[in-house]
Parts: sequence; structure tokens; C-alpha cells
Amino acid sequence: MPDSYNRKAQTSLPQTLLVTASAFTAERLLFTPTTPETDAIPTIFAFPNDYTVGITSLGYQVVWATLASRSDLQVSRLFTDCHEPLPRKAELLGFSLSWELDYVNILTLLESLEIPVRSAQREDHHPLVFGGGPVLTANPEPFADFFDLILLGDGETLLGDFIDAYKQVHHADRTEKLRRLAQVPGIYVPSLYTITYQDQTGAIASIQPVDSQIPATVTKQTYRGNTLSASTVVTEKAAWENIYMVEVVRSCPEMCRFCLASYLTLPFRTPSATDSLIPAIERGLTVTKRIGLLGASVTQHPEFEVLLDYLAQPDYDDVRLSIASVRTNTVTPKLAETLSKRDTRSITIAVESGSERLRQIINKKLNNQEIIQAAINAKAGGLKALKLYGMVGVPGEEMSDVEQTVAMMKAIKKAAPGLRLTLGCSTFVPKAHTPFQWFGVNPAAQKRLKYLQKALRSQGIDFRPESYNWSVIQALISRGDRRLSELLELTRHYGDSVGSFRRAFKQLKGKLPELDFYVHDNWSTEQILPWSHLQGSLPQGTLIKHLDAAMSISH
Repeated sequence: MPDSYNRKAQTSLPQTLLVTASAFTAERLLFTPTTPETDAIPTIFAFPNDYTVGITSLGYQVVWATLASRSDLQVSRLFTDCHEPLPRKAELLGFSLSWELDYVNILTLLESLEIPVRSAQREDHHPLVFGGGPVLTANPEPFADFFDLILLGDGETLLGDFIDAYKQVHHADRTEKLRRLAQVPGIYVPSLYTITYQDQTGAIASIQPVDSQIPATVTKQTYRGNTLSASTVVTEKAAWENIYMVEVVRSCPEMCRFCLASYLTLPFRTPSATDSLIPAIERGLTVTKRIGLLGASVTQHPEFEVLLDYLAQPDYDDVRLSIASVRTNTVTPKLAETLSKRDTRSITIAVESGSERLRQIINKKLNNQEIIQAAINAKAGGLKALKLYGMVGVPGEEMSDVEQTVAMMKAIKKAAPGLRLTLGCSTFVPKAHTPFQWFGVNPAAQKRLKYLQKALRSQGIDFRPESYNWSVIQALISRGDRRLSELLELTRHYGDSVGSFRRAFKQLKGKLPELDFYVHDNWSTEQILPWSHLQGSLPQGTLIKHLDAAMSISH
């Protein structure tokens, strides 16, 4: 890489990026970065959003700490609004992608560093651009042309395997580096796979490696250890000010059939409360009094009562405690009382629907009485508010199911008068590696959201719908293939509205399928999916069995 690289990159960055941000000086680290060796590999690790957002991502924190603890790497962090001093000749540039539309910032940052946005245009002097995170692990294909390689799965072992393998080849040319790295389990090199289509606007015909030396399938890597993640940095500049986060569980035993957070992250893992979680919390309490317990189903940890009793001790009366979404039938008066005393005003439960039939279809093992009892217990324990998560447009849903959601909310209000109720509601979006990946978005969902808004607000219940249009964009990206890369580059300059995406589709007419193909069409289980060469936690045959079980209820 020429010496002018760094000077040009620096001068093309926004003015706010030219100086190391004061944000970094507010950080309190819970690990000790190592001193890099003289021949350490210069690496940039980026989050494609503001520092405030990125530093609140537990995944980003943990990966950064893992990299910064290696003496064979020299790591600089990069955000859209600030950065640490960047290396003159970076060899690796990594992105953690947690939010689909942040791809726009990835392309902008690449351009700011004078790196071609498409991997095919990069040369030997450019860094290898790698990515990871939930968006890329689920379905990397819409972004495949922007990355040299993608890490599929949990970073605990995969990250070390990647760096160790890279050290063996970092003096090779770019082509050889990528071919060798593609042999590492969990490392996906998109350029080494050829995609053919039935026709330019049709479904995928085949996905093949370029030759027999490249694995036909890349399997997501799963960390099976019994110690999960905890914050590596606490700062007042985070979106959740001064919070120390502890991952209490990974995945979820419920396996709701639409849920990426459950299916993609299997199996359900629960660290020991006494050997792992409590010591982690104690480390956090040395630097802050705000603790966040994270996980898709925190209260289903088998030792959650032990954790609750520990946090309920009088010694921790000045601690603020936050818990991610709580399993409905675990909301006890004791839980509510403990949270209330720890400065929590409300809890969140995911109920999806007021319809018993619909909850059976999606495998949500709840009945309405359990939901009502959770509200009664929340109020009895001193909580002031209860937020419920719902969904419309779920496969098999009828209008009568939506009406039952209104009836359920009324029943909760009657059973727990004075408890402030909020229903947050999204539209079903198909996600890769779940049993419902073959379904499209139901256009009737838009009217159903409006019905709920009218029916609930007249009852004094706060209704907060997620944008239907955002769900359309989300579905497009979650089911997209590589033909979307040109569309994403176009849309980036038009804006992130559905109208912008429709405009881009119109401009590219004849070069890729229509929007409806990706978003609204139901796909055949015989169809080759954009991610068919990427193996998730469960094989496709198992997902089809779960799909069949759901459909047997809906008919």
C-alpha cells in the first residue's frame, strides 16, 4: 500500500474524524489492552454507526477486546463520527454489522479510506475487508460483493482461528490469501462461489464453489463453552449511559418459528450463576452501579432465582438493574419487587398475539391467563408499567386473531388497573434459517396495524407500531441475494425509504426480480435459497418439519 494512503484517507474523512475523539477518554476498561509487537498486523475494527451506538453493542465490545488483547495485532477503532489513530497500511479492516441499513455507512467509510466498495476491484495493497455480526451471519448475500470474507457464527473461537490462519498467509497475494482462508471452518469468501439464475429476474438455479478445493458448504461456528459475554468497557457516552452488560443466556429454548434470535443461535446456553454470572457482575460493580442482564429469555436461566437473590441483597440497594425481554410466565411478584427496588419502572414481555391458535402456530407456549397473571404480578411487585411485544401478519393469521389481541389487552387492563400498558407491534418478517423463511410479508399487515392503533388508543392503551415500510425493507434484505448489491448502492444515494427502493428497482428493471419476489412471495421448500450453501444451526430438513407442524395447526 503506498505511503500516500493514510494521508489521502485522513483528508477525505469528515472533519469530526480528524482528531481522536474525546469520547475515548471517558472509557473505563475492564480488560488490559496488550502492547503490540513490533511486527503486529495493523488492523482497523469498525462499527458502521456513531460511537454512542457502537460502544453500546456488547458484540462489538467483546470482539474489540479480543483483538486488542492480542500482541500480534495493532488495533484501531473506527466509528462514523470518530476514530483512534489509524494505521498507515492496514492489512485487515473489520466491520460488525448489527443493523441492516448501516450498510450505507460501511460503503461511506470504505470510500473515506479510499478502498473500493466492491471486493472485486480491490488490489493487493488494499486491506482484506471482513465482517461479522447477526445480520451477516443470518444472510450475507445482499452484502457479499462488498466483503472479502465474512465470519459466520460465534466469535469466541472463530475470531482466533481467523487471525491465526491469516498470519500464515499474510505475505501471500490477495487471491492466495482468500483461497487459504476459505478452508477455515466458518470463514465464507463470497467471491469463491458462483451463483447462476434460472433467468436474470428468476430464482437461483445453482450455487457452486469455483473449484473442488473450495468447500461446497460453509457451516456457522457455534461456541459451546459455558462462559458468555460481559462488557469490556463502561462509558457515560454509551446510548445506555454507564451500563455494564452481562449475557445471561444465549439463544432461547422456546423456538418460536419466526425467531432468528432462537434458531440461528442454538443451542440454548446458560452459564453457571455462581461460577460465571455473579463474578462477572461483581467485576462490573467495581466501575458502575448500572447492570443490564441480556439474553433472549433471561428469566429462563435455570438458576435465575439464585441471580435474583444475589441482586436483591441490601448491599446492592443503590444498583440500577435492567433486564431484557422477560418470559411471561416467569414474572413473579418477587421478580417485580426486586426490579422495582432496583430502579426499574417497567418490564417487557413478548406475547406476539392474543390468539391462542396463532400462538400455537408460531410455537409460543403461553395462554392468556398466564399473560394476565404476569400483569397482576408486575403491579403487585410495585412496577408501574408493562410493555408487551406483538406481531401482525404471522403466517396463518386471520383478522379474528387480531381482534383477539385487542380483547386480551382489554382483559389485562381490567385485571391490573393502574398499570400503564404499552403494546409494541411489528410486522412478521421472514428470516433465514427459521421455519418461516419460506413465507413472504403479508400486505394485509399494514391495515391490521392501523386497526390495532384505533382500537387500543380508544381504550387508553399506548400502541407503538413498528413501521410497516421498514418491515418491507427488512424483508428485502433478509431474503435478498447478490443481485441486490447494485440496488443497495443506488438506494444509498436515494435515501432509506421504501420509495427509494422502489425507484432503484424501476431503474434496474430486467436485471433482477421485482420487489414482490423478495418481500411478498411465498417460496417453495424445493427452491434454492440465497443462503442454501451456508449451514445454520439446524439442517433444512428439520426446519421443514417444524414448518409442517405449524401448518398442520393453521389448516
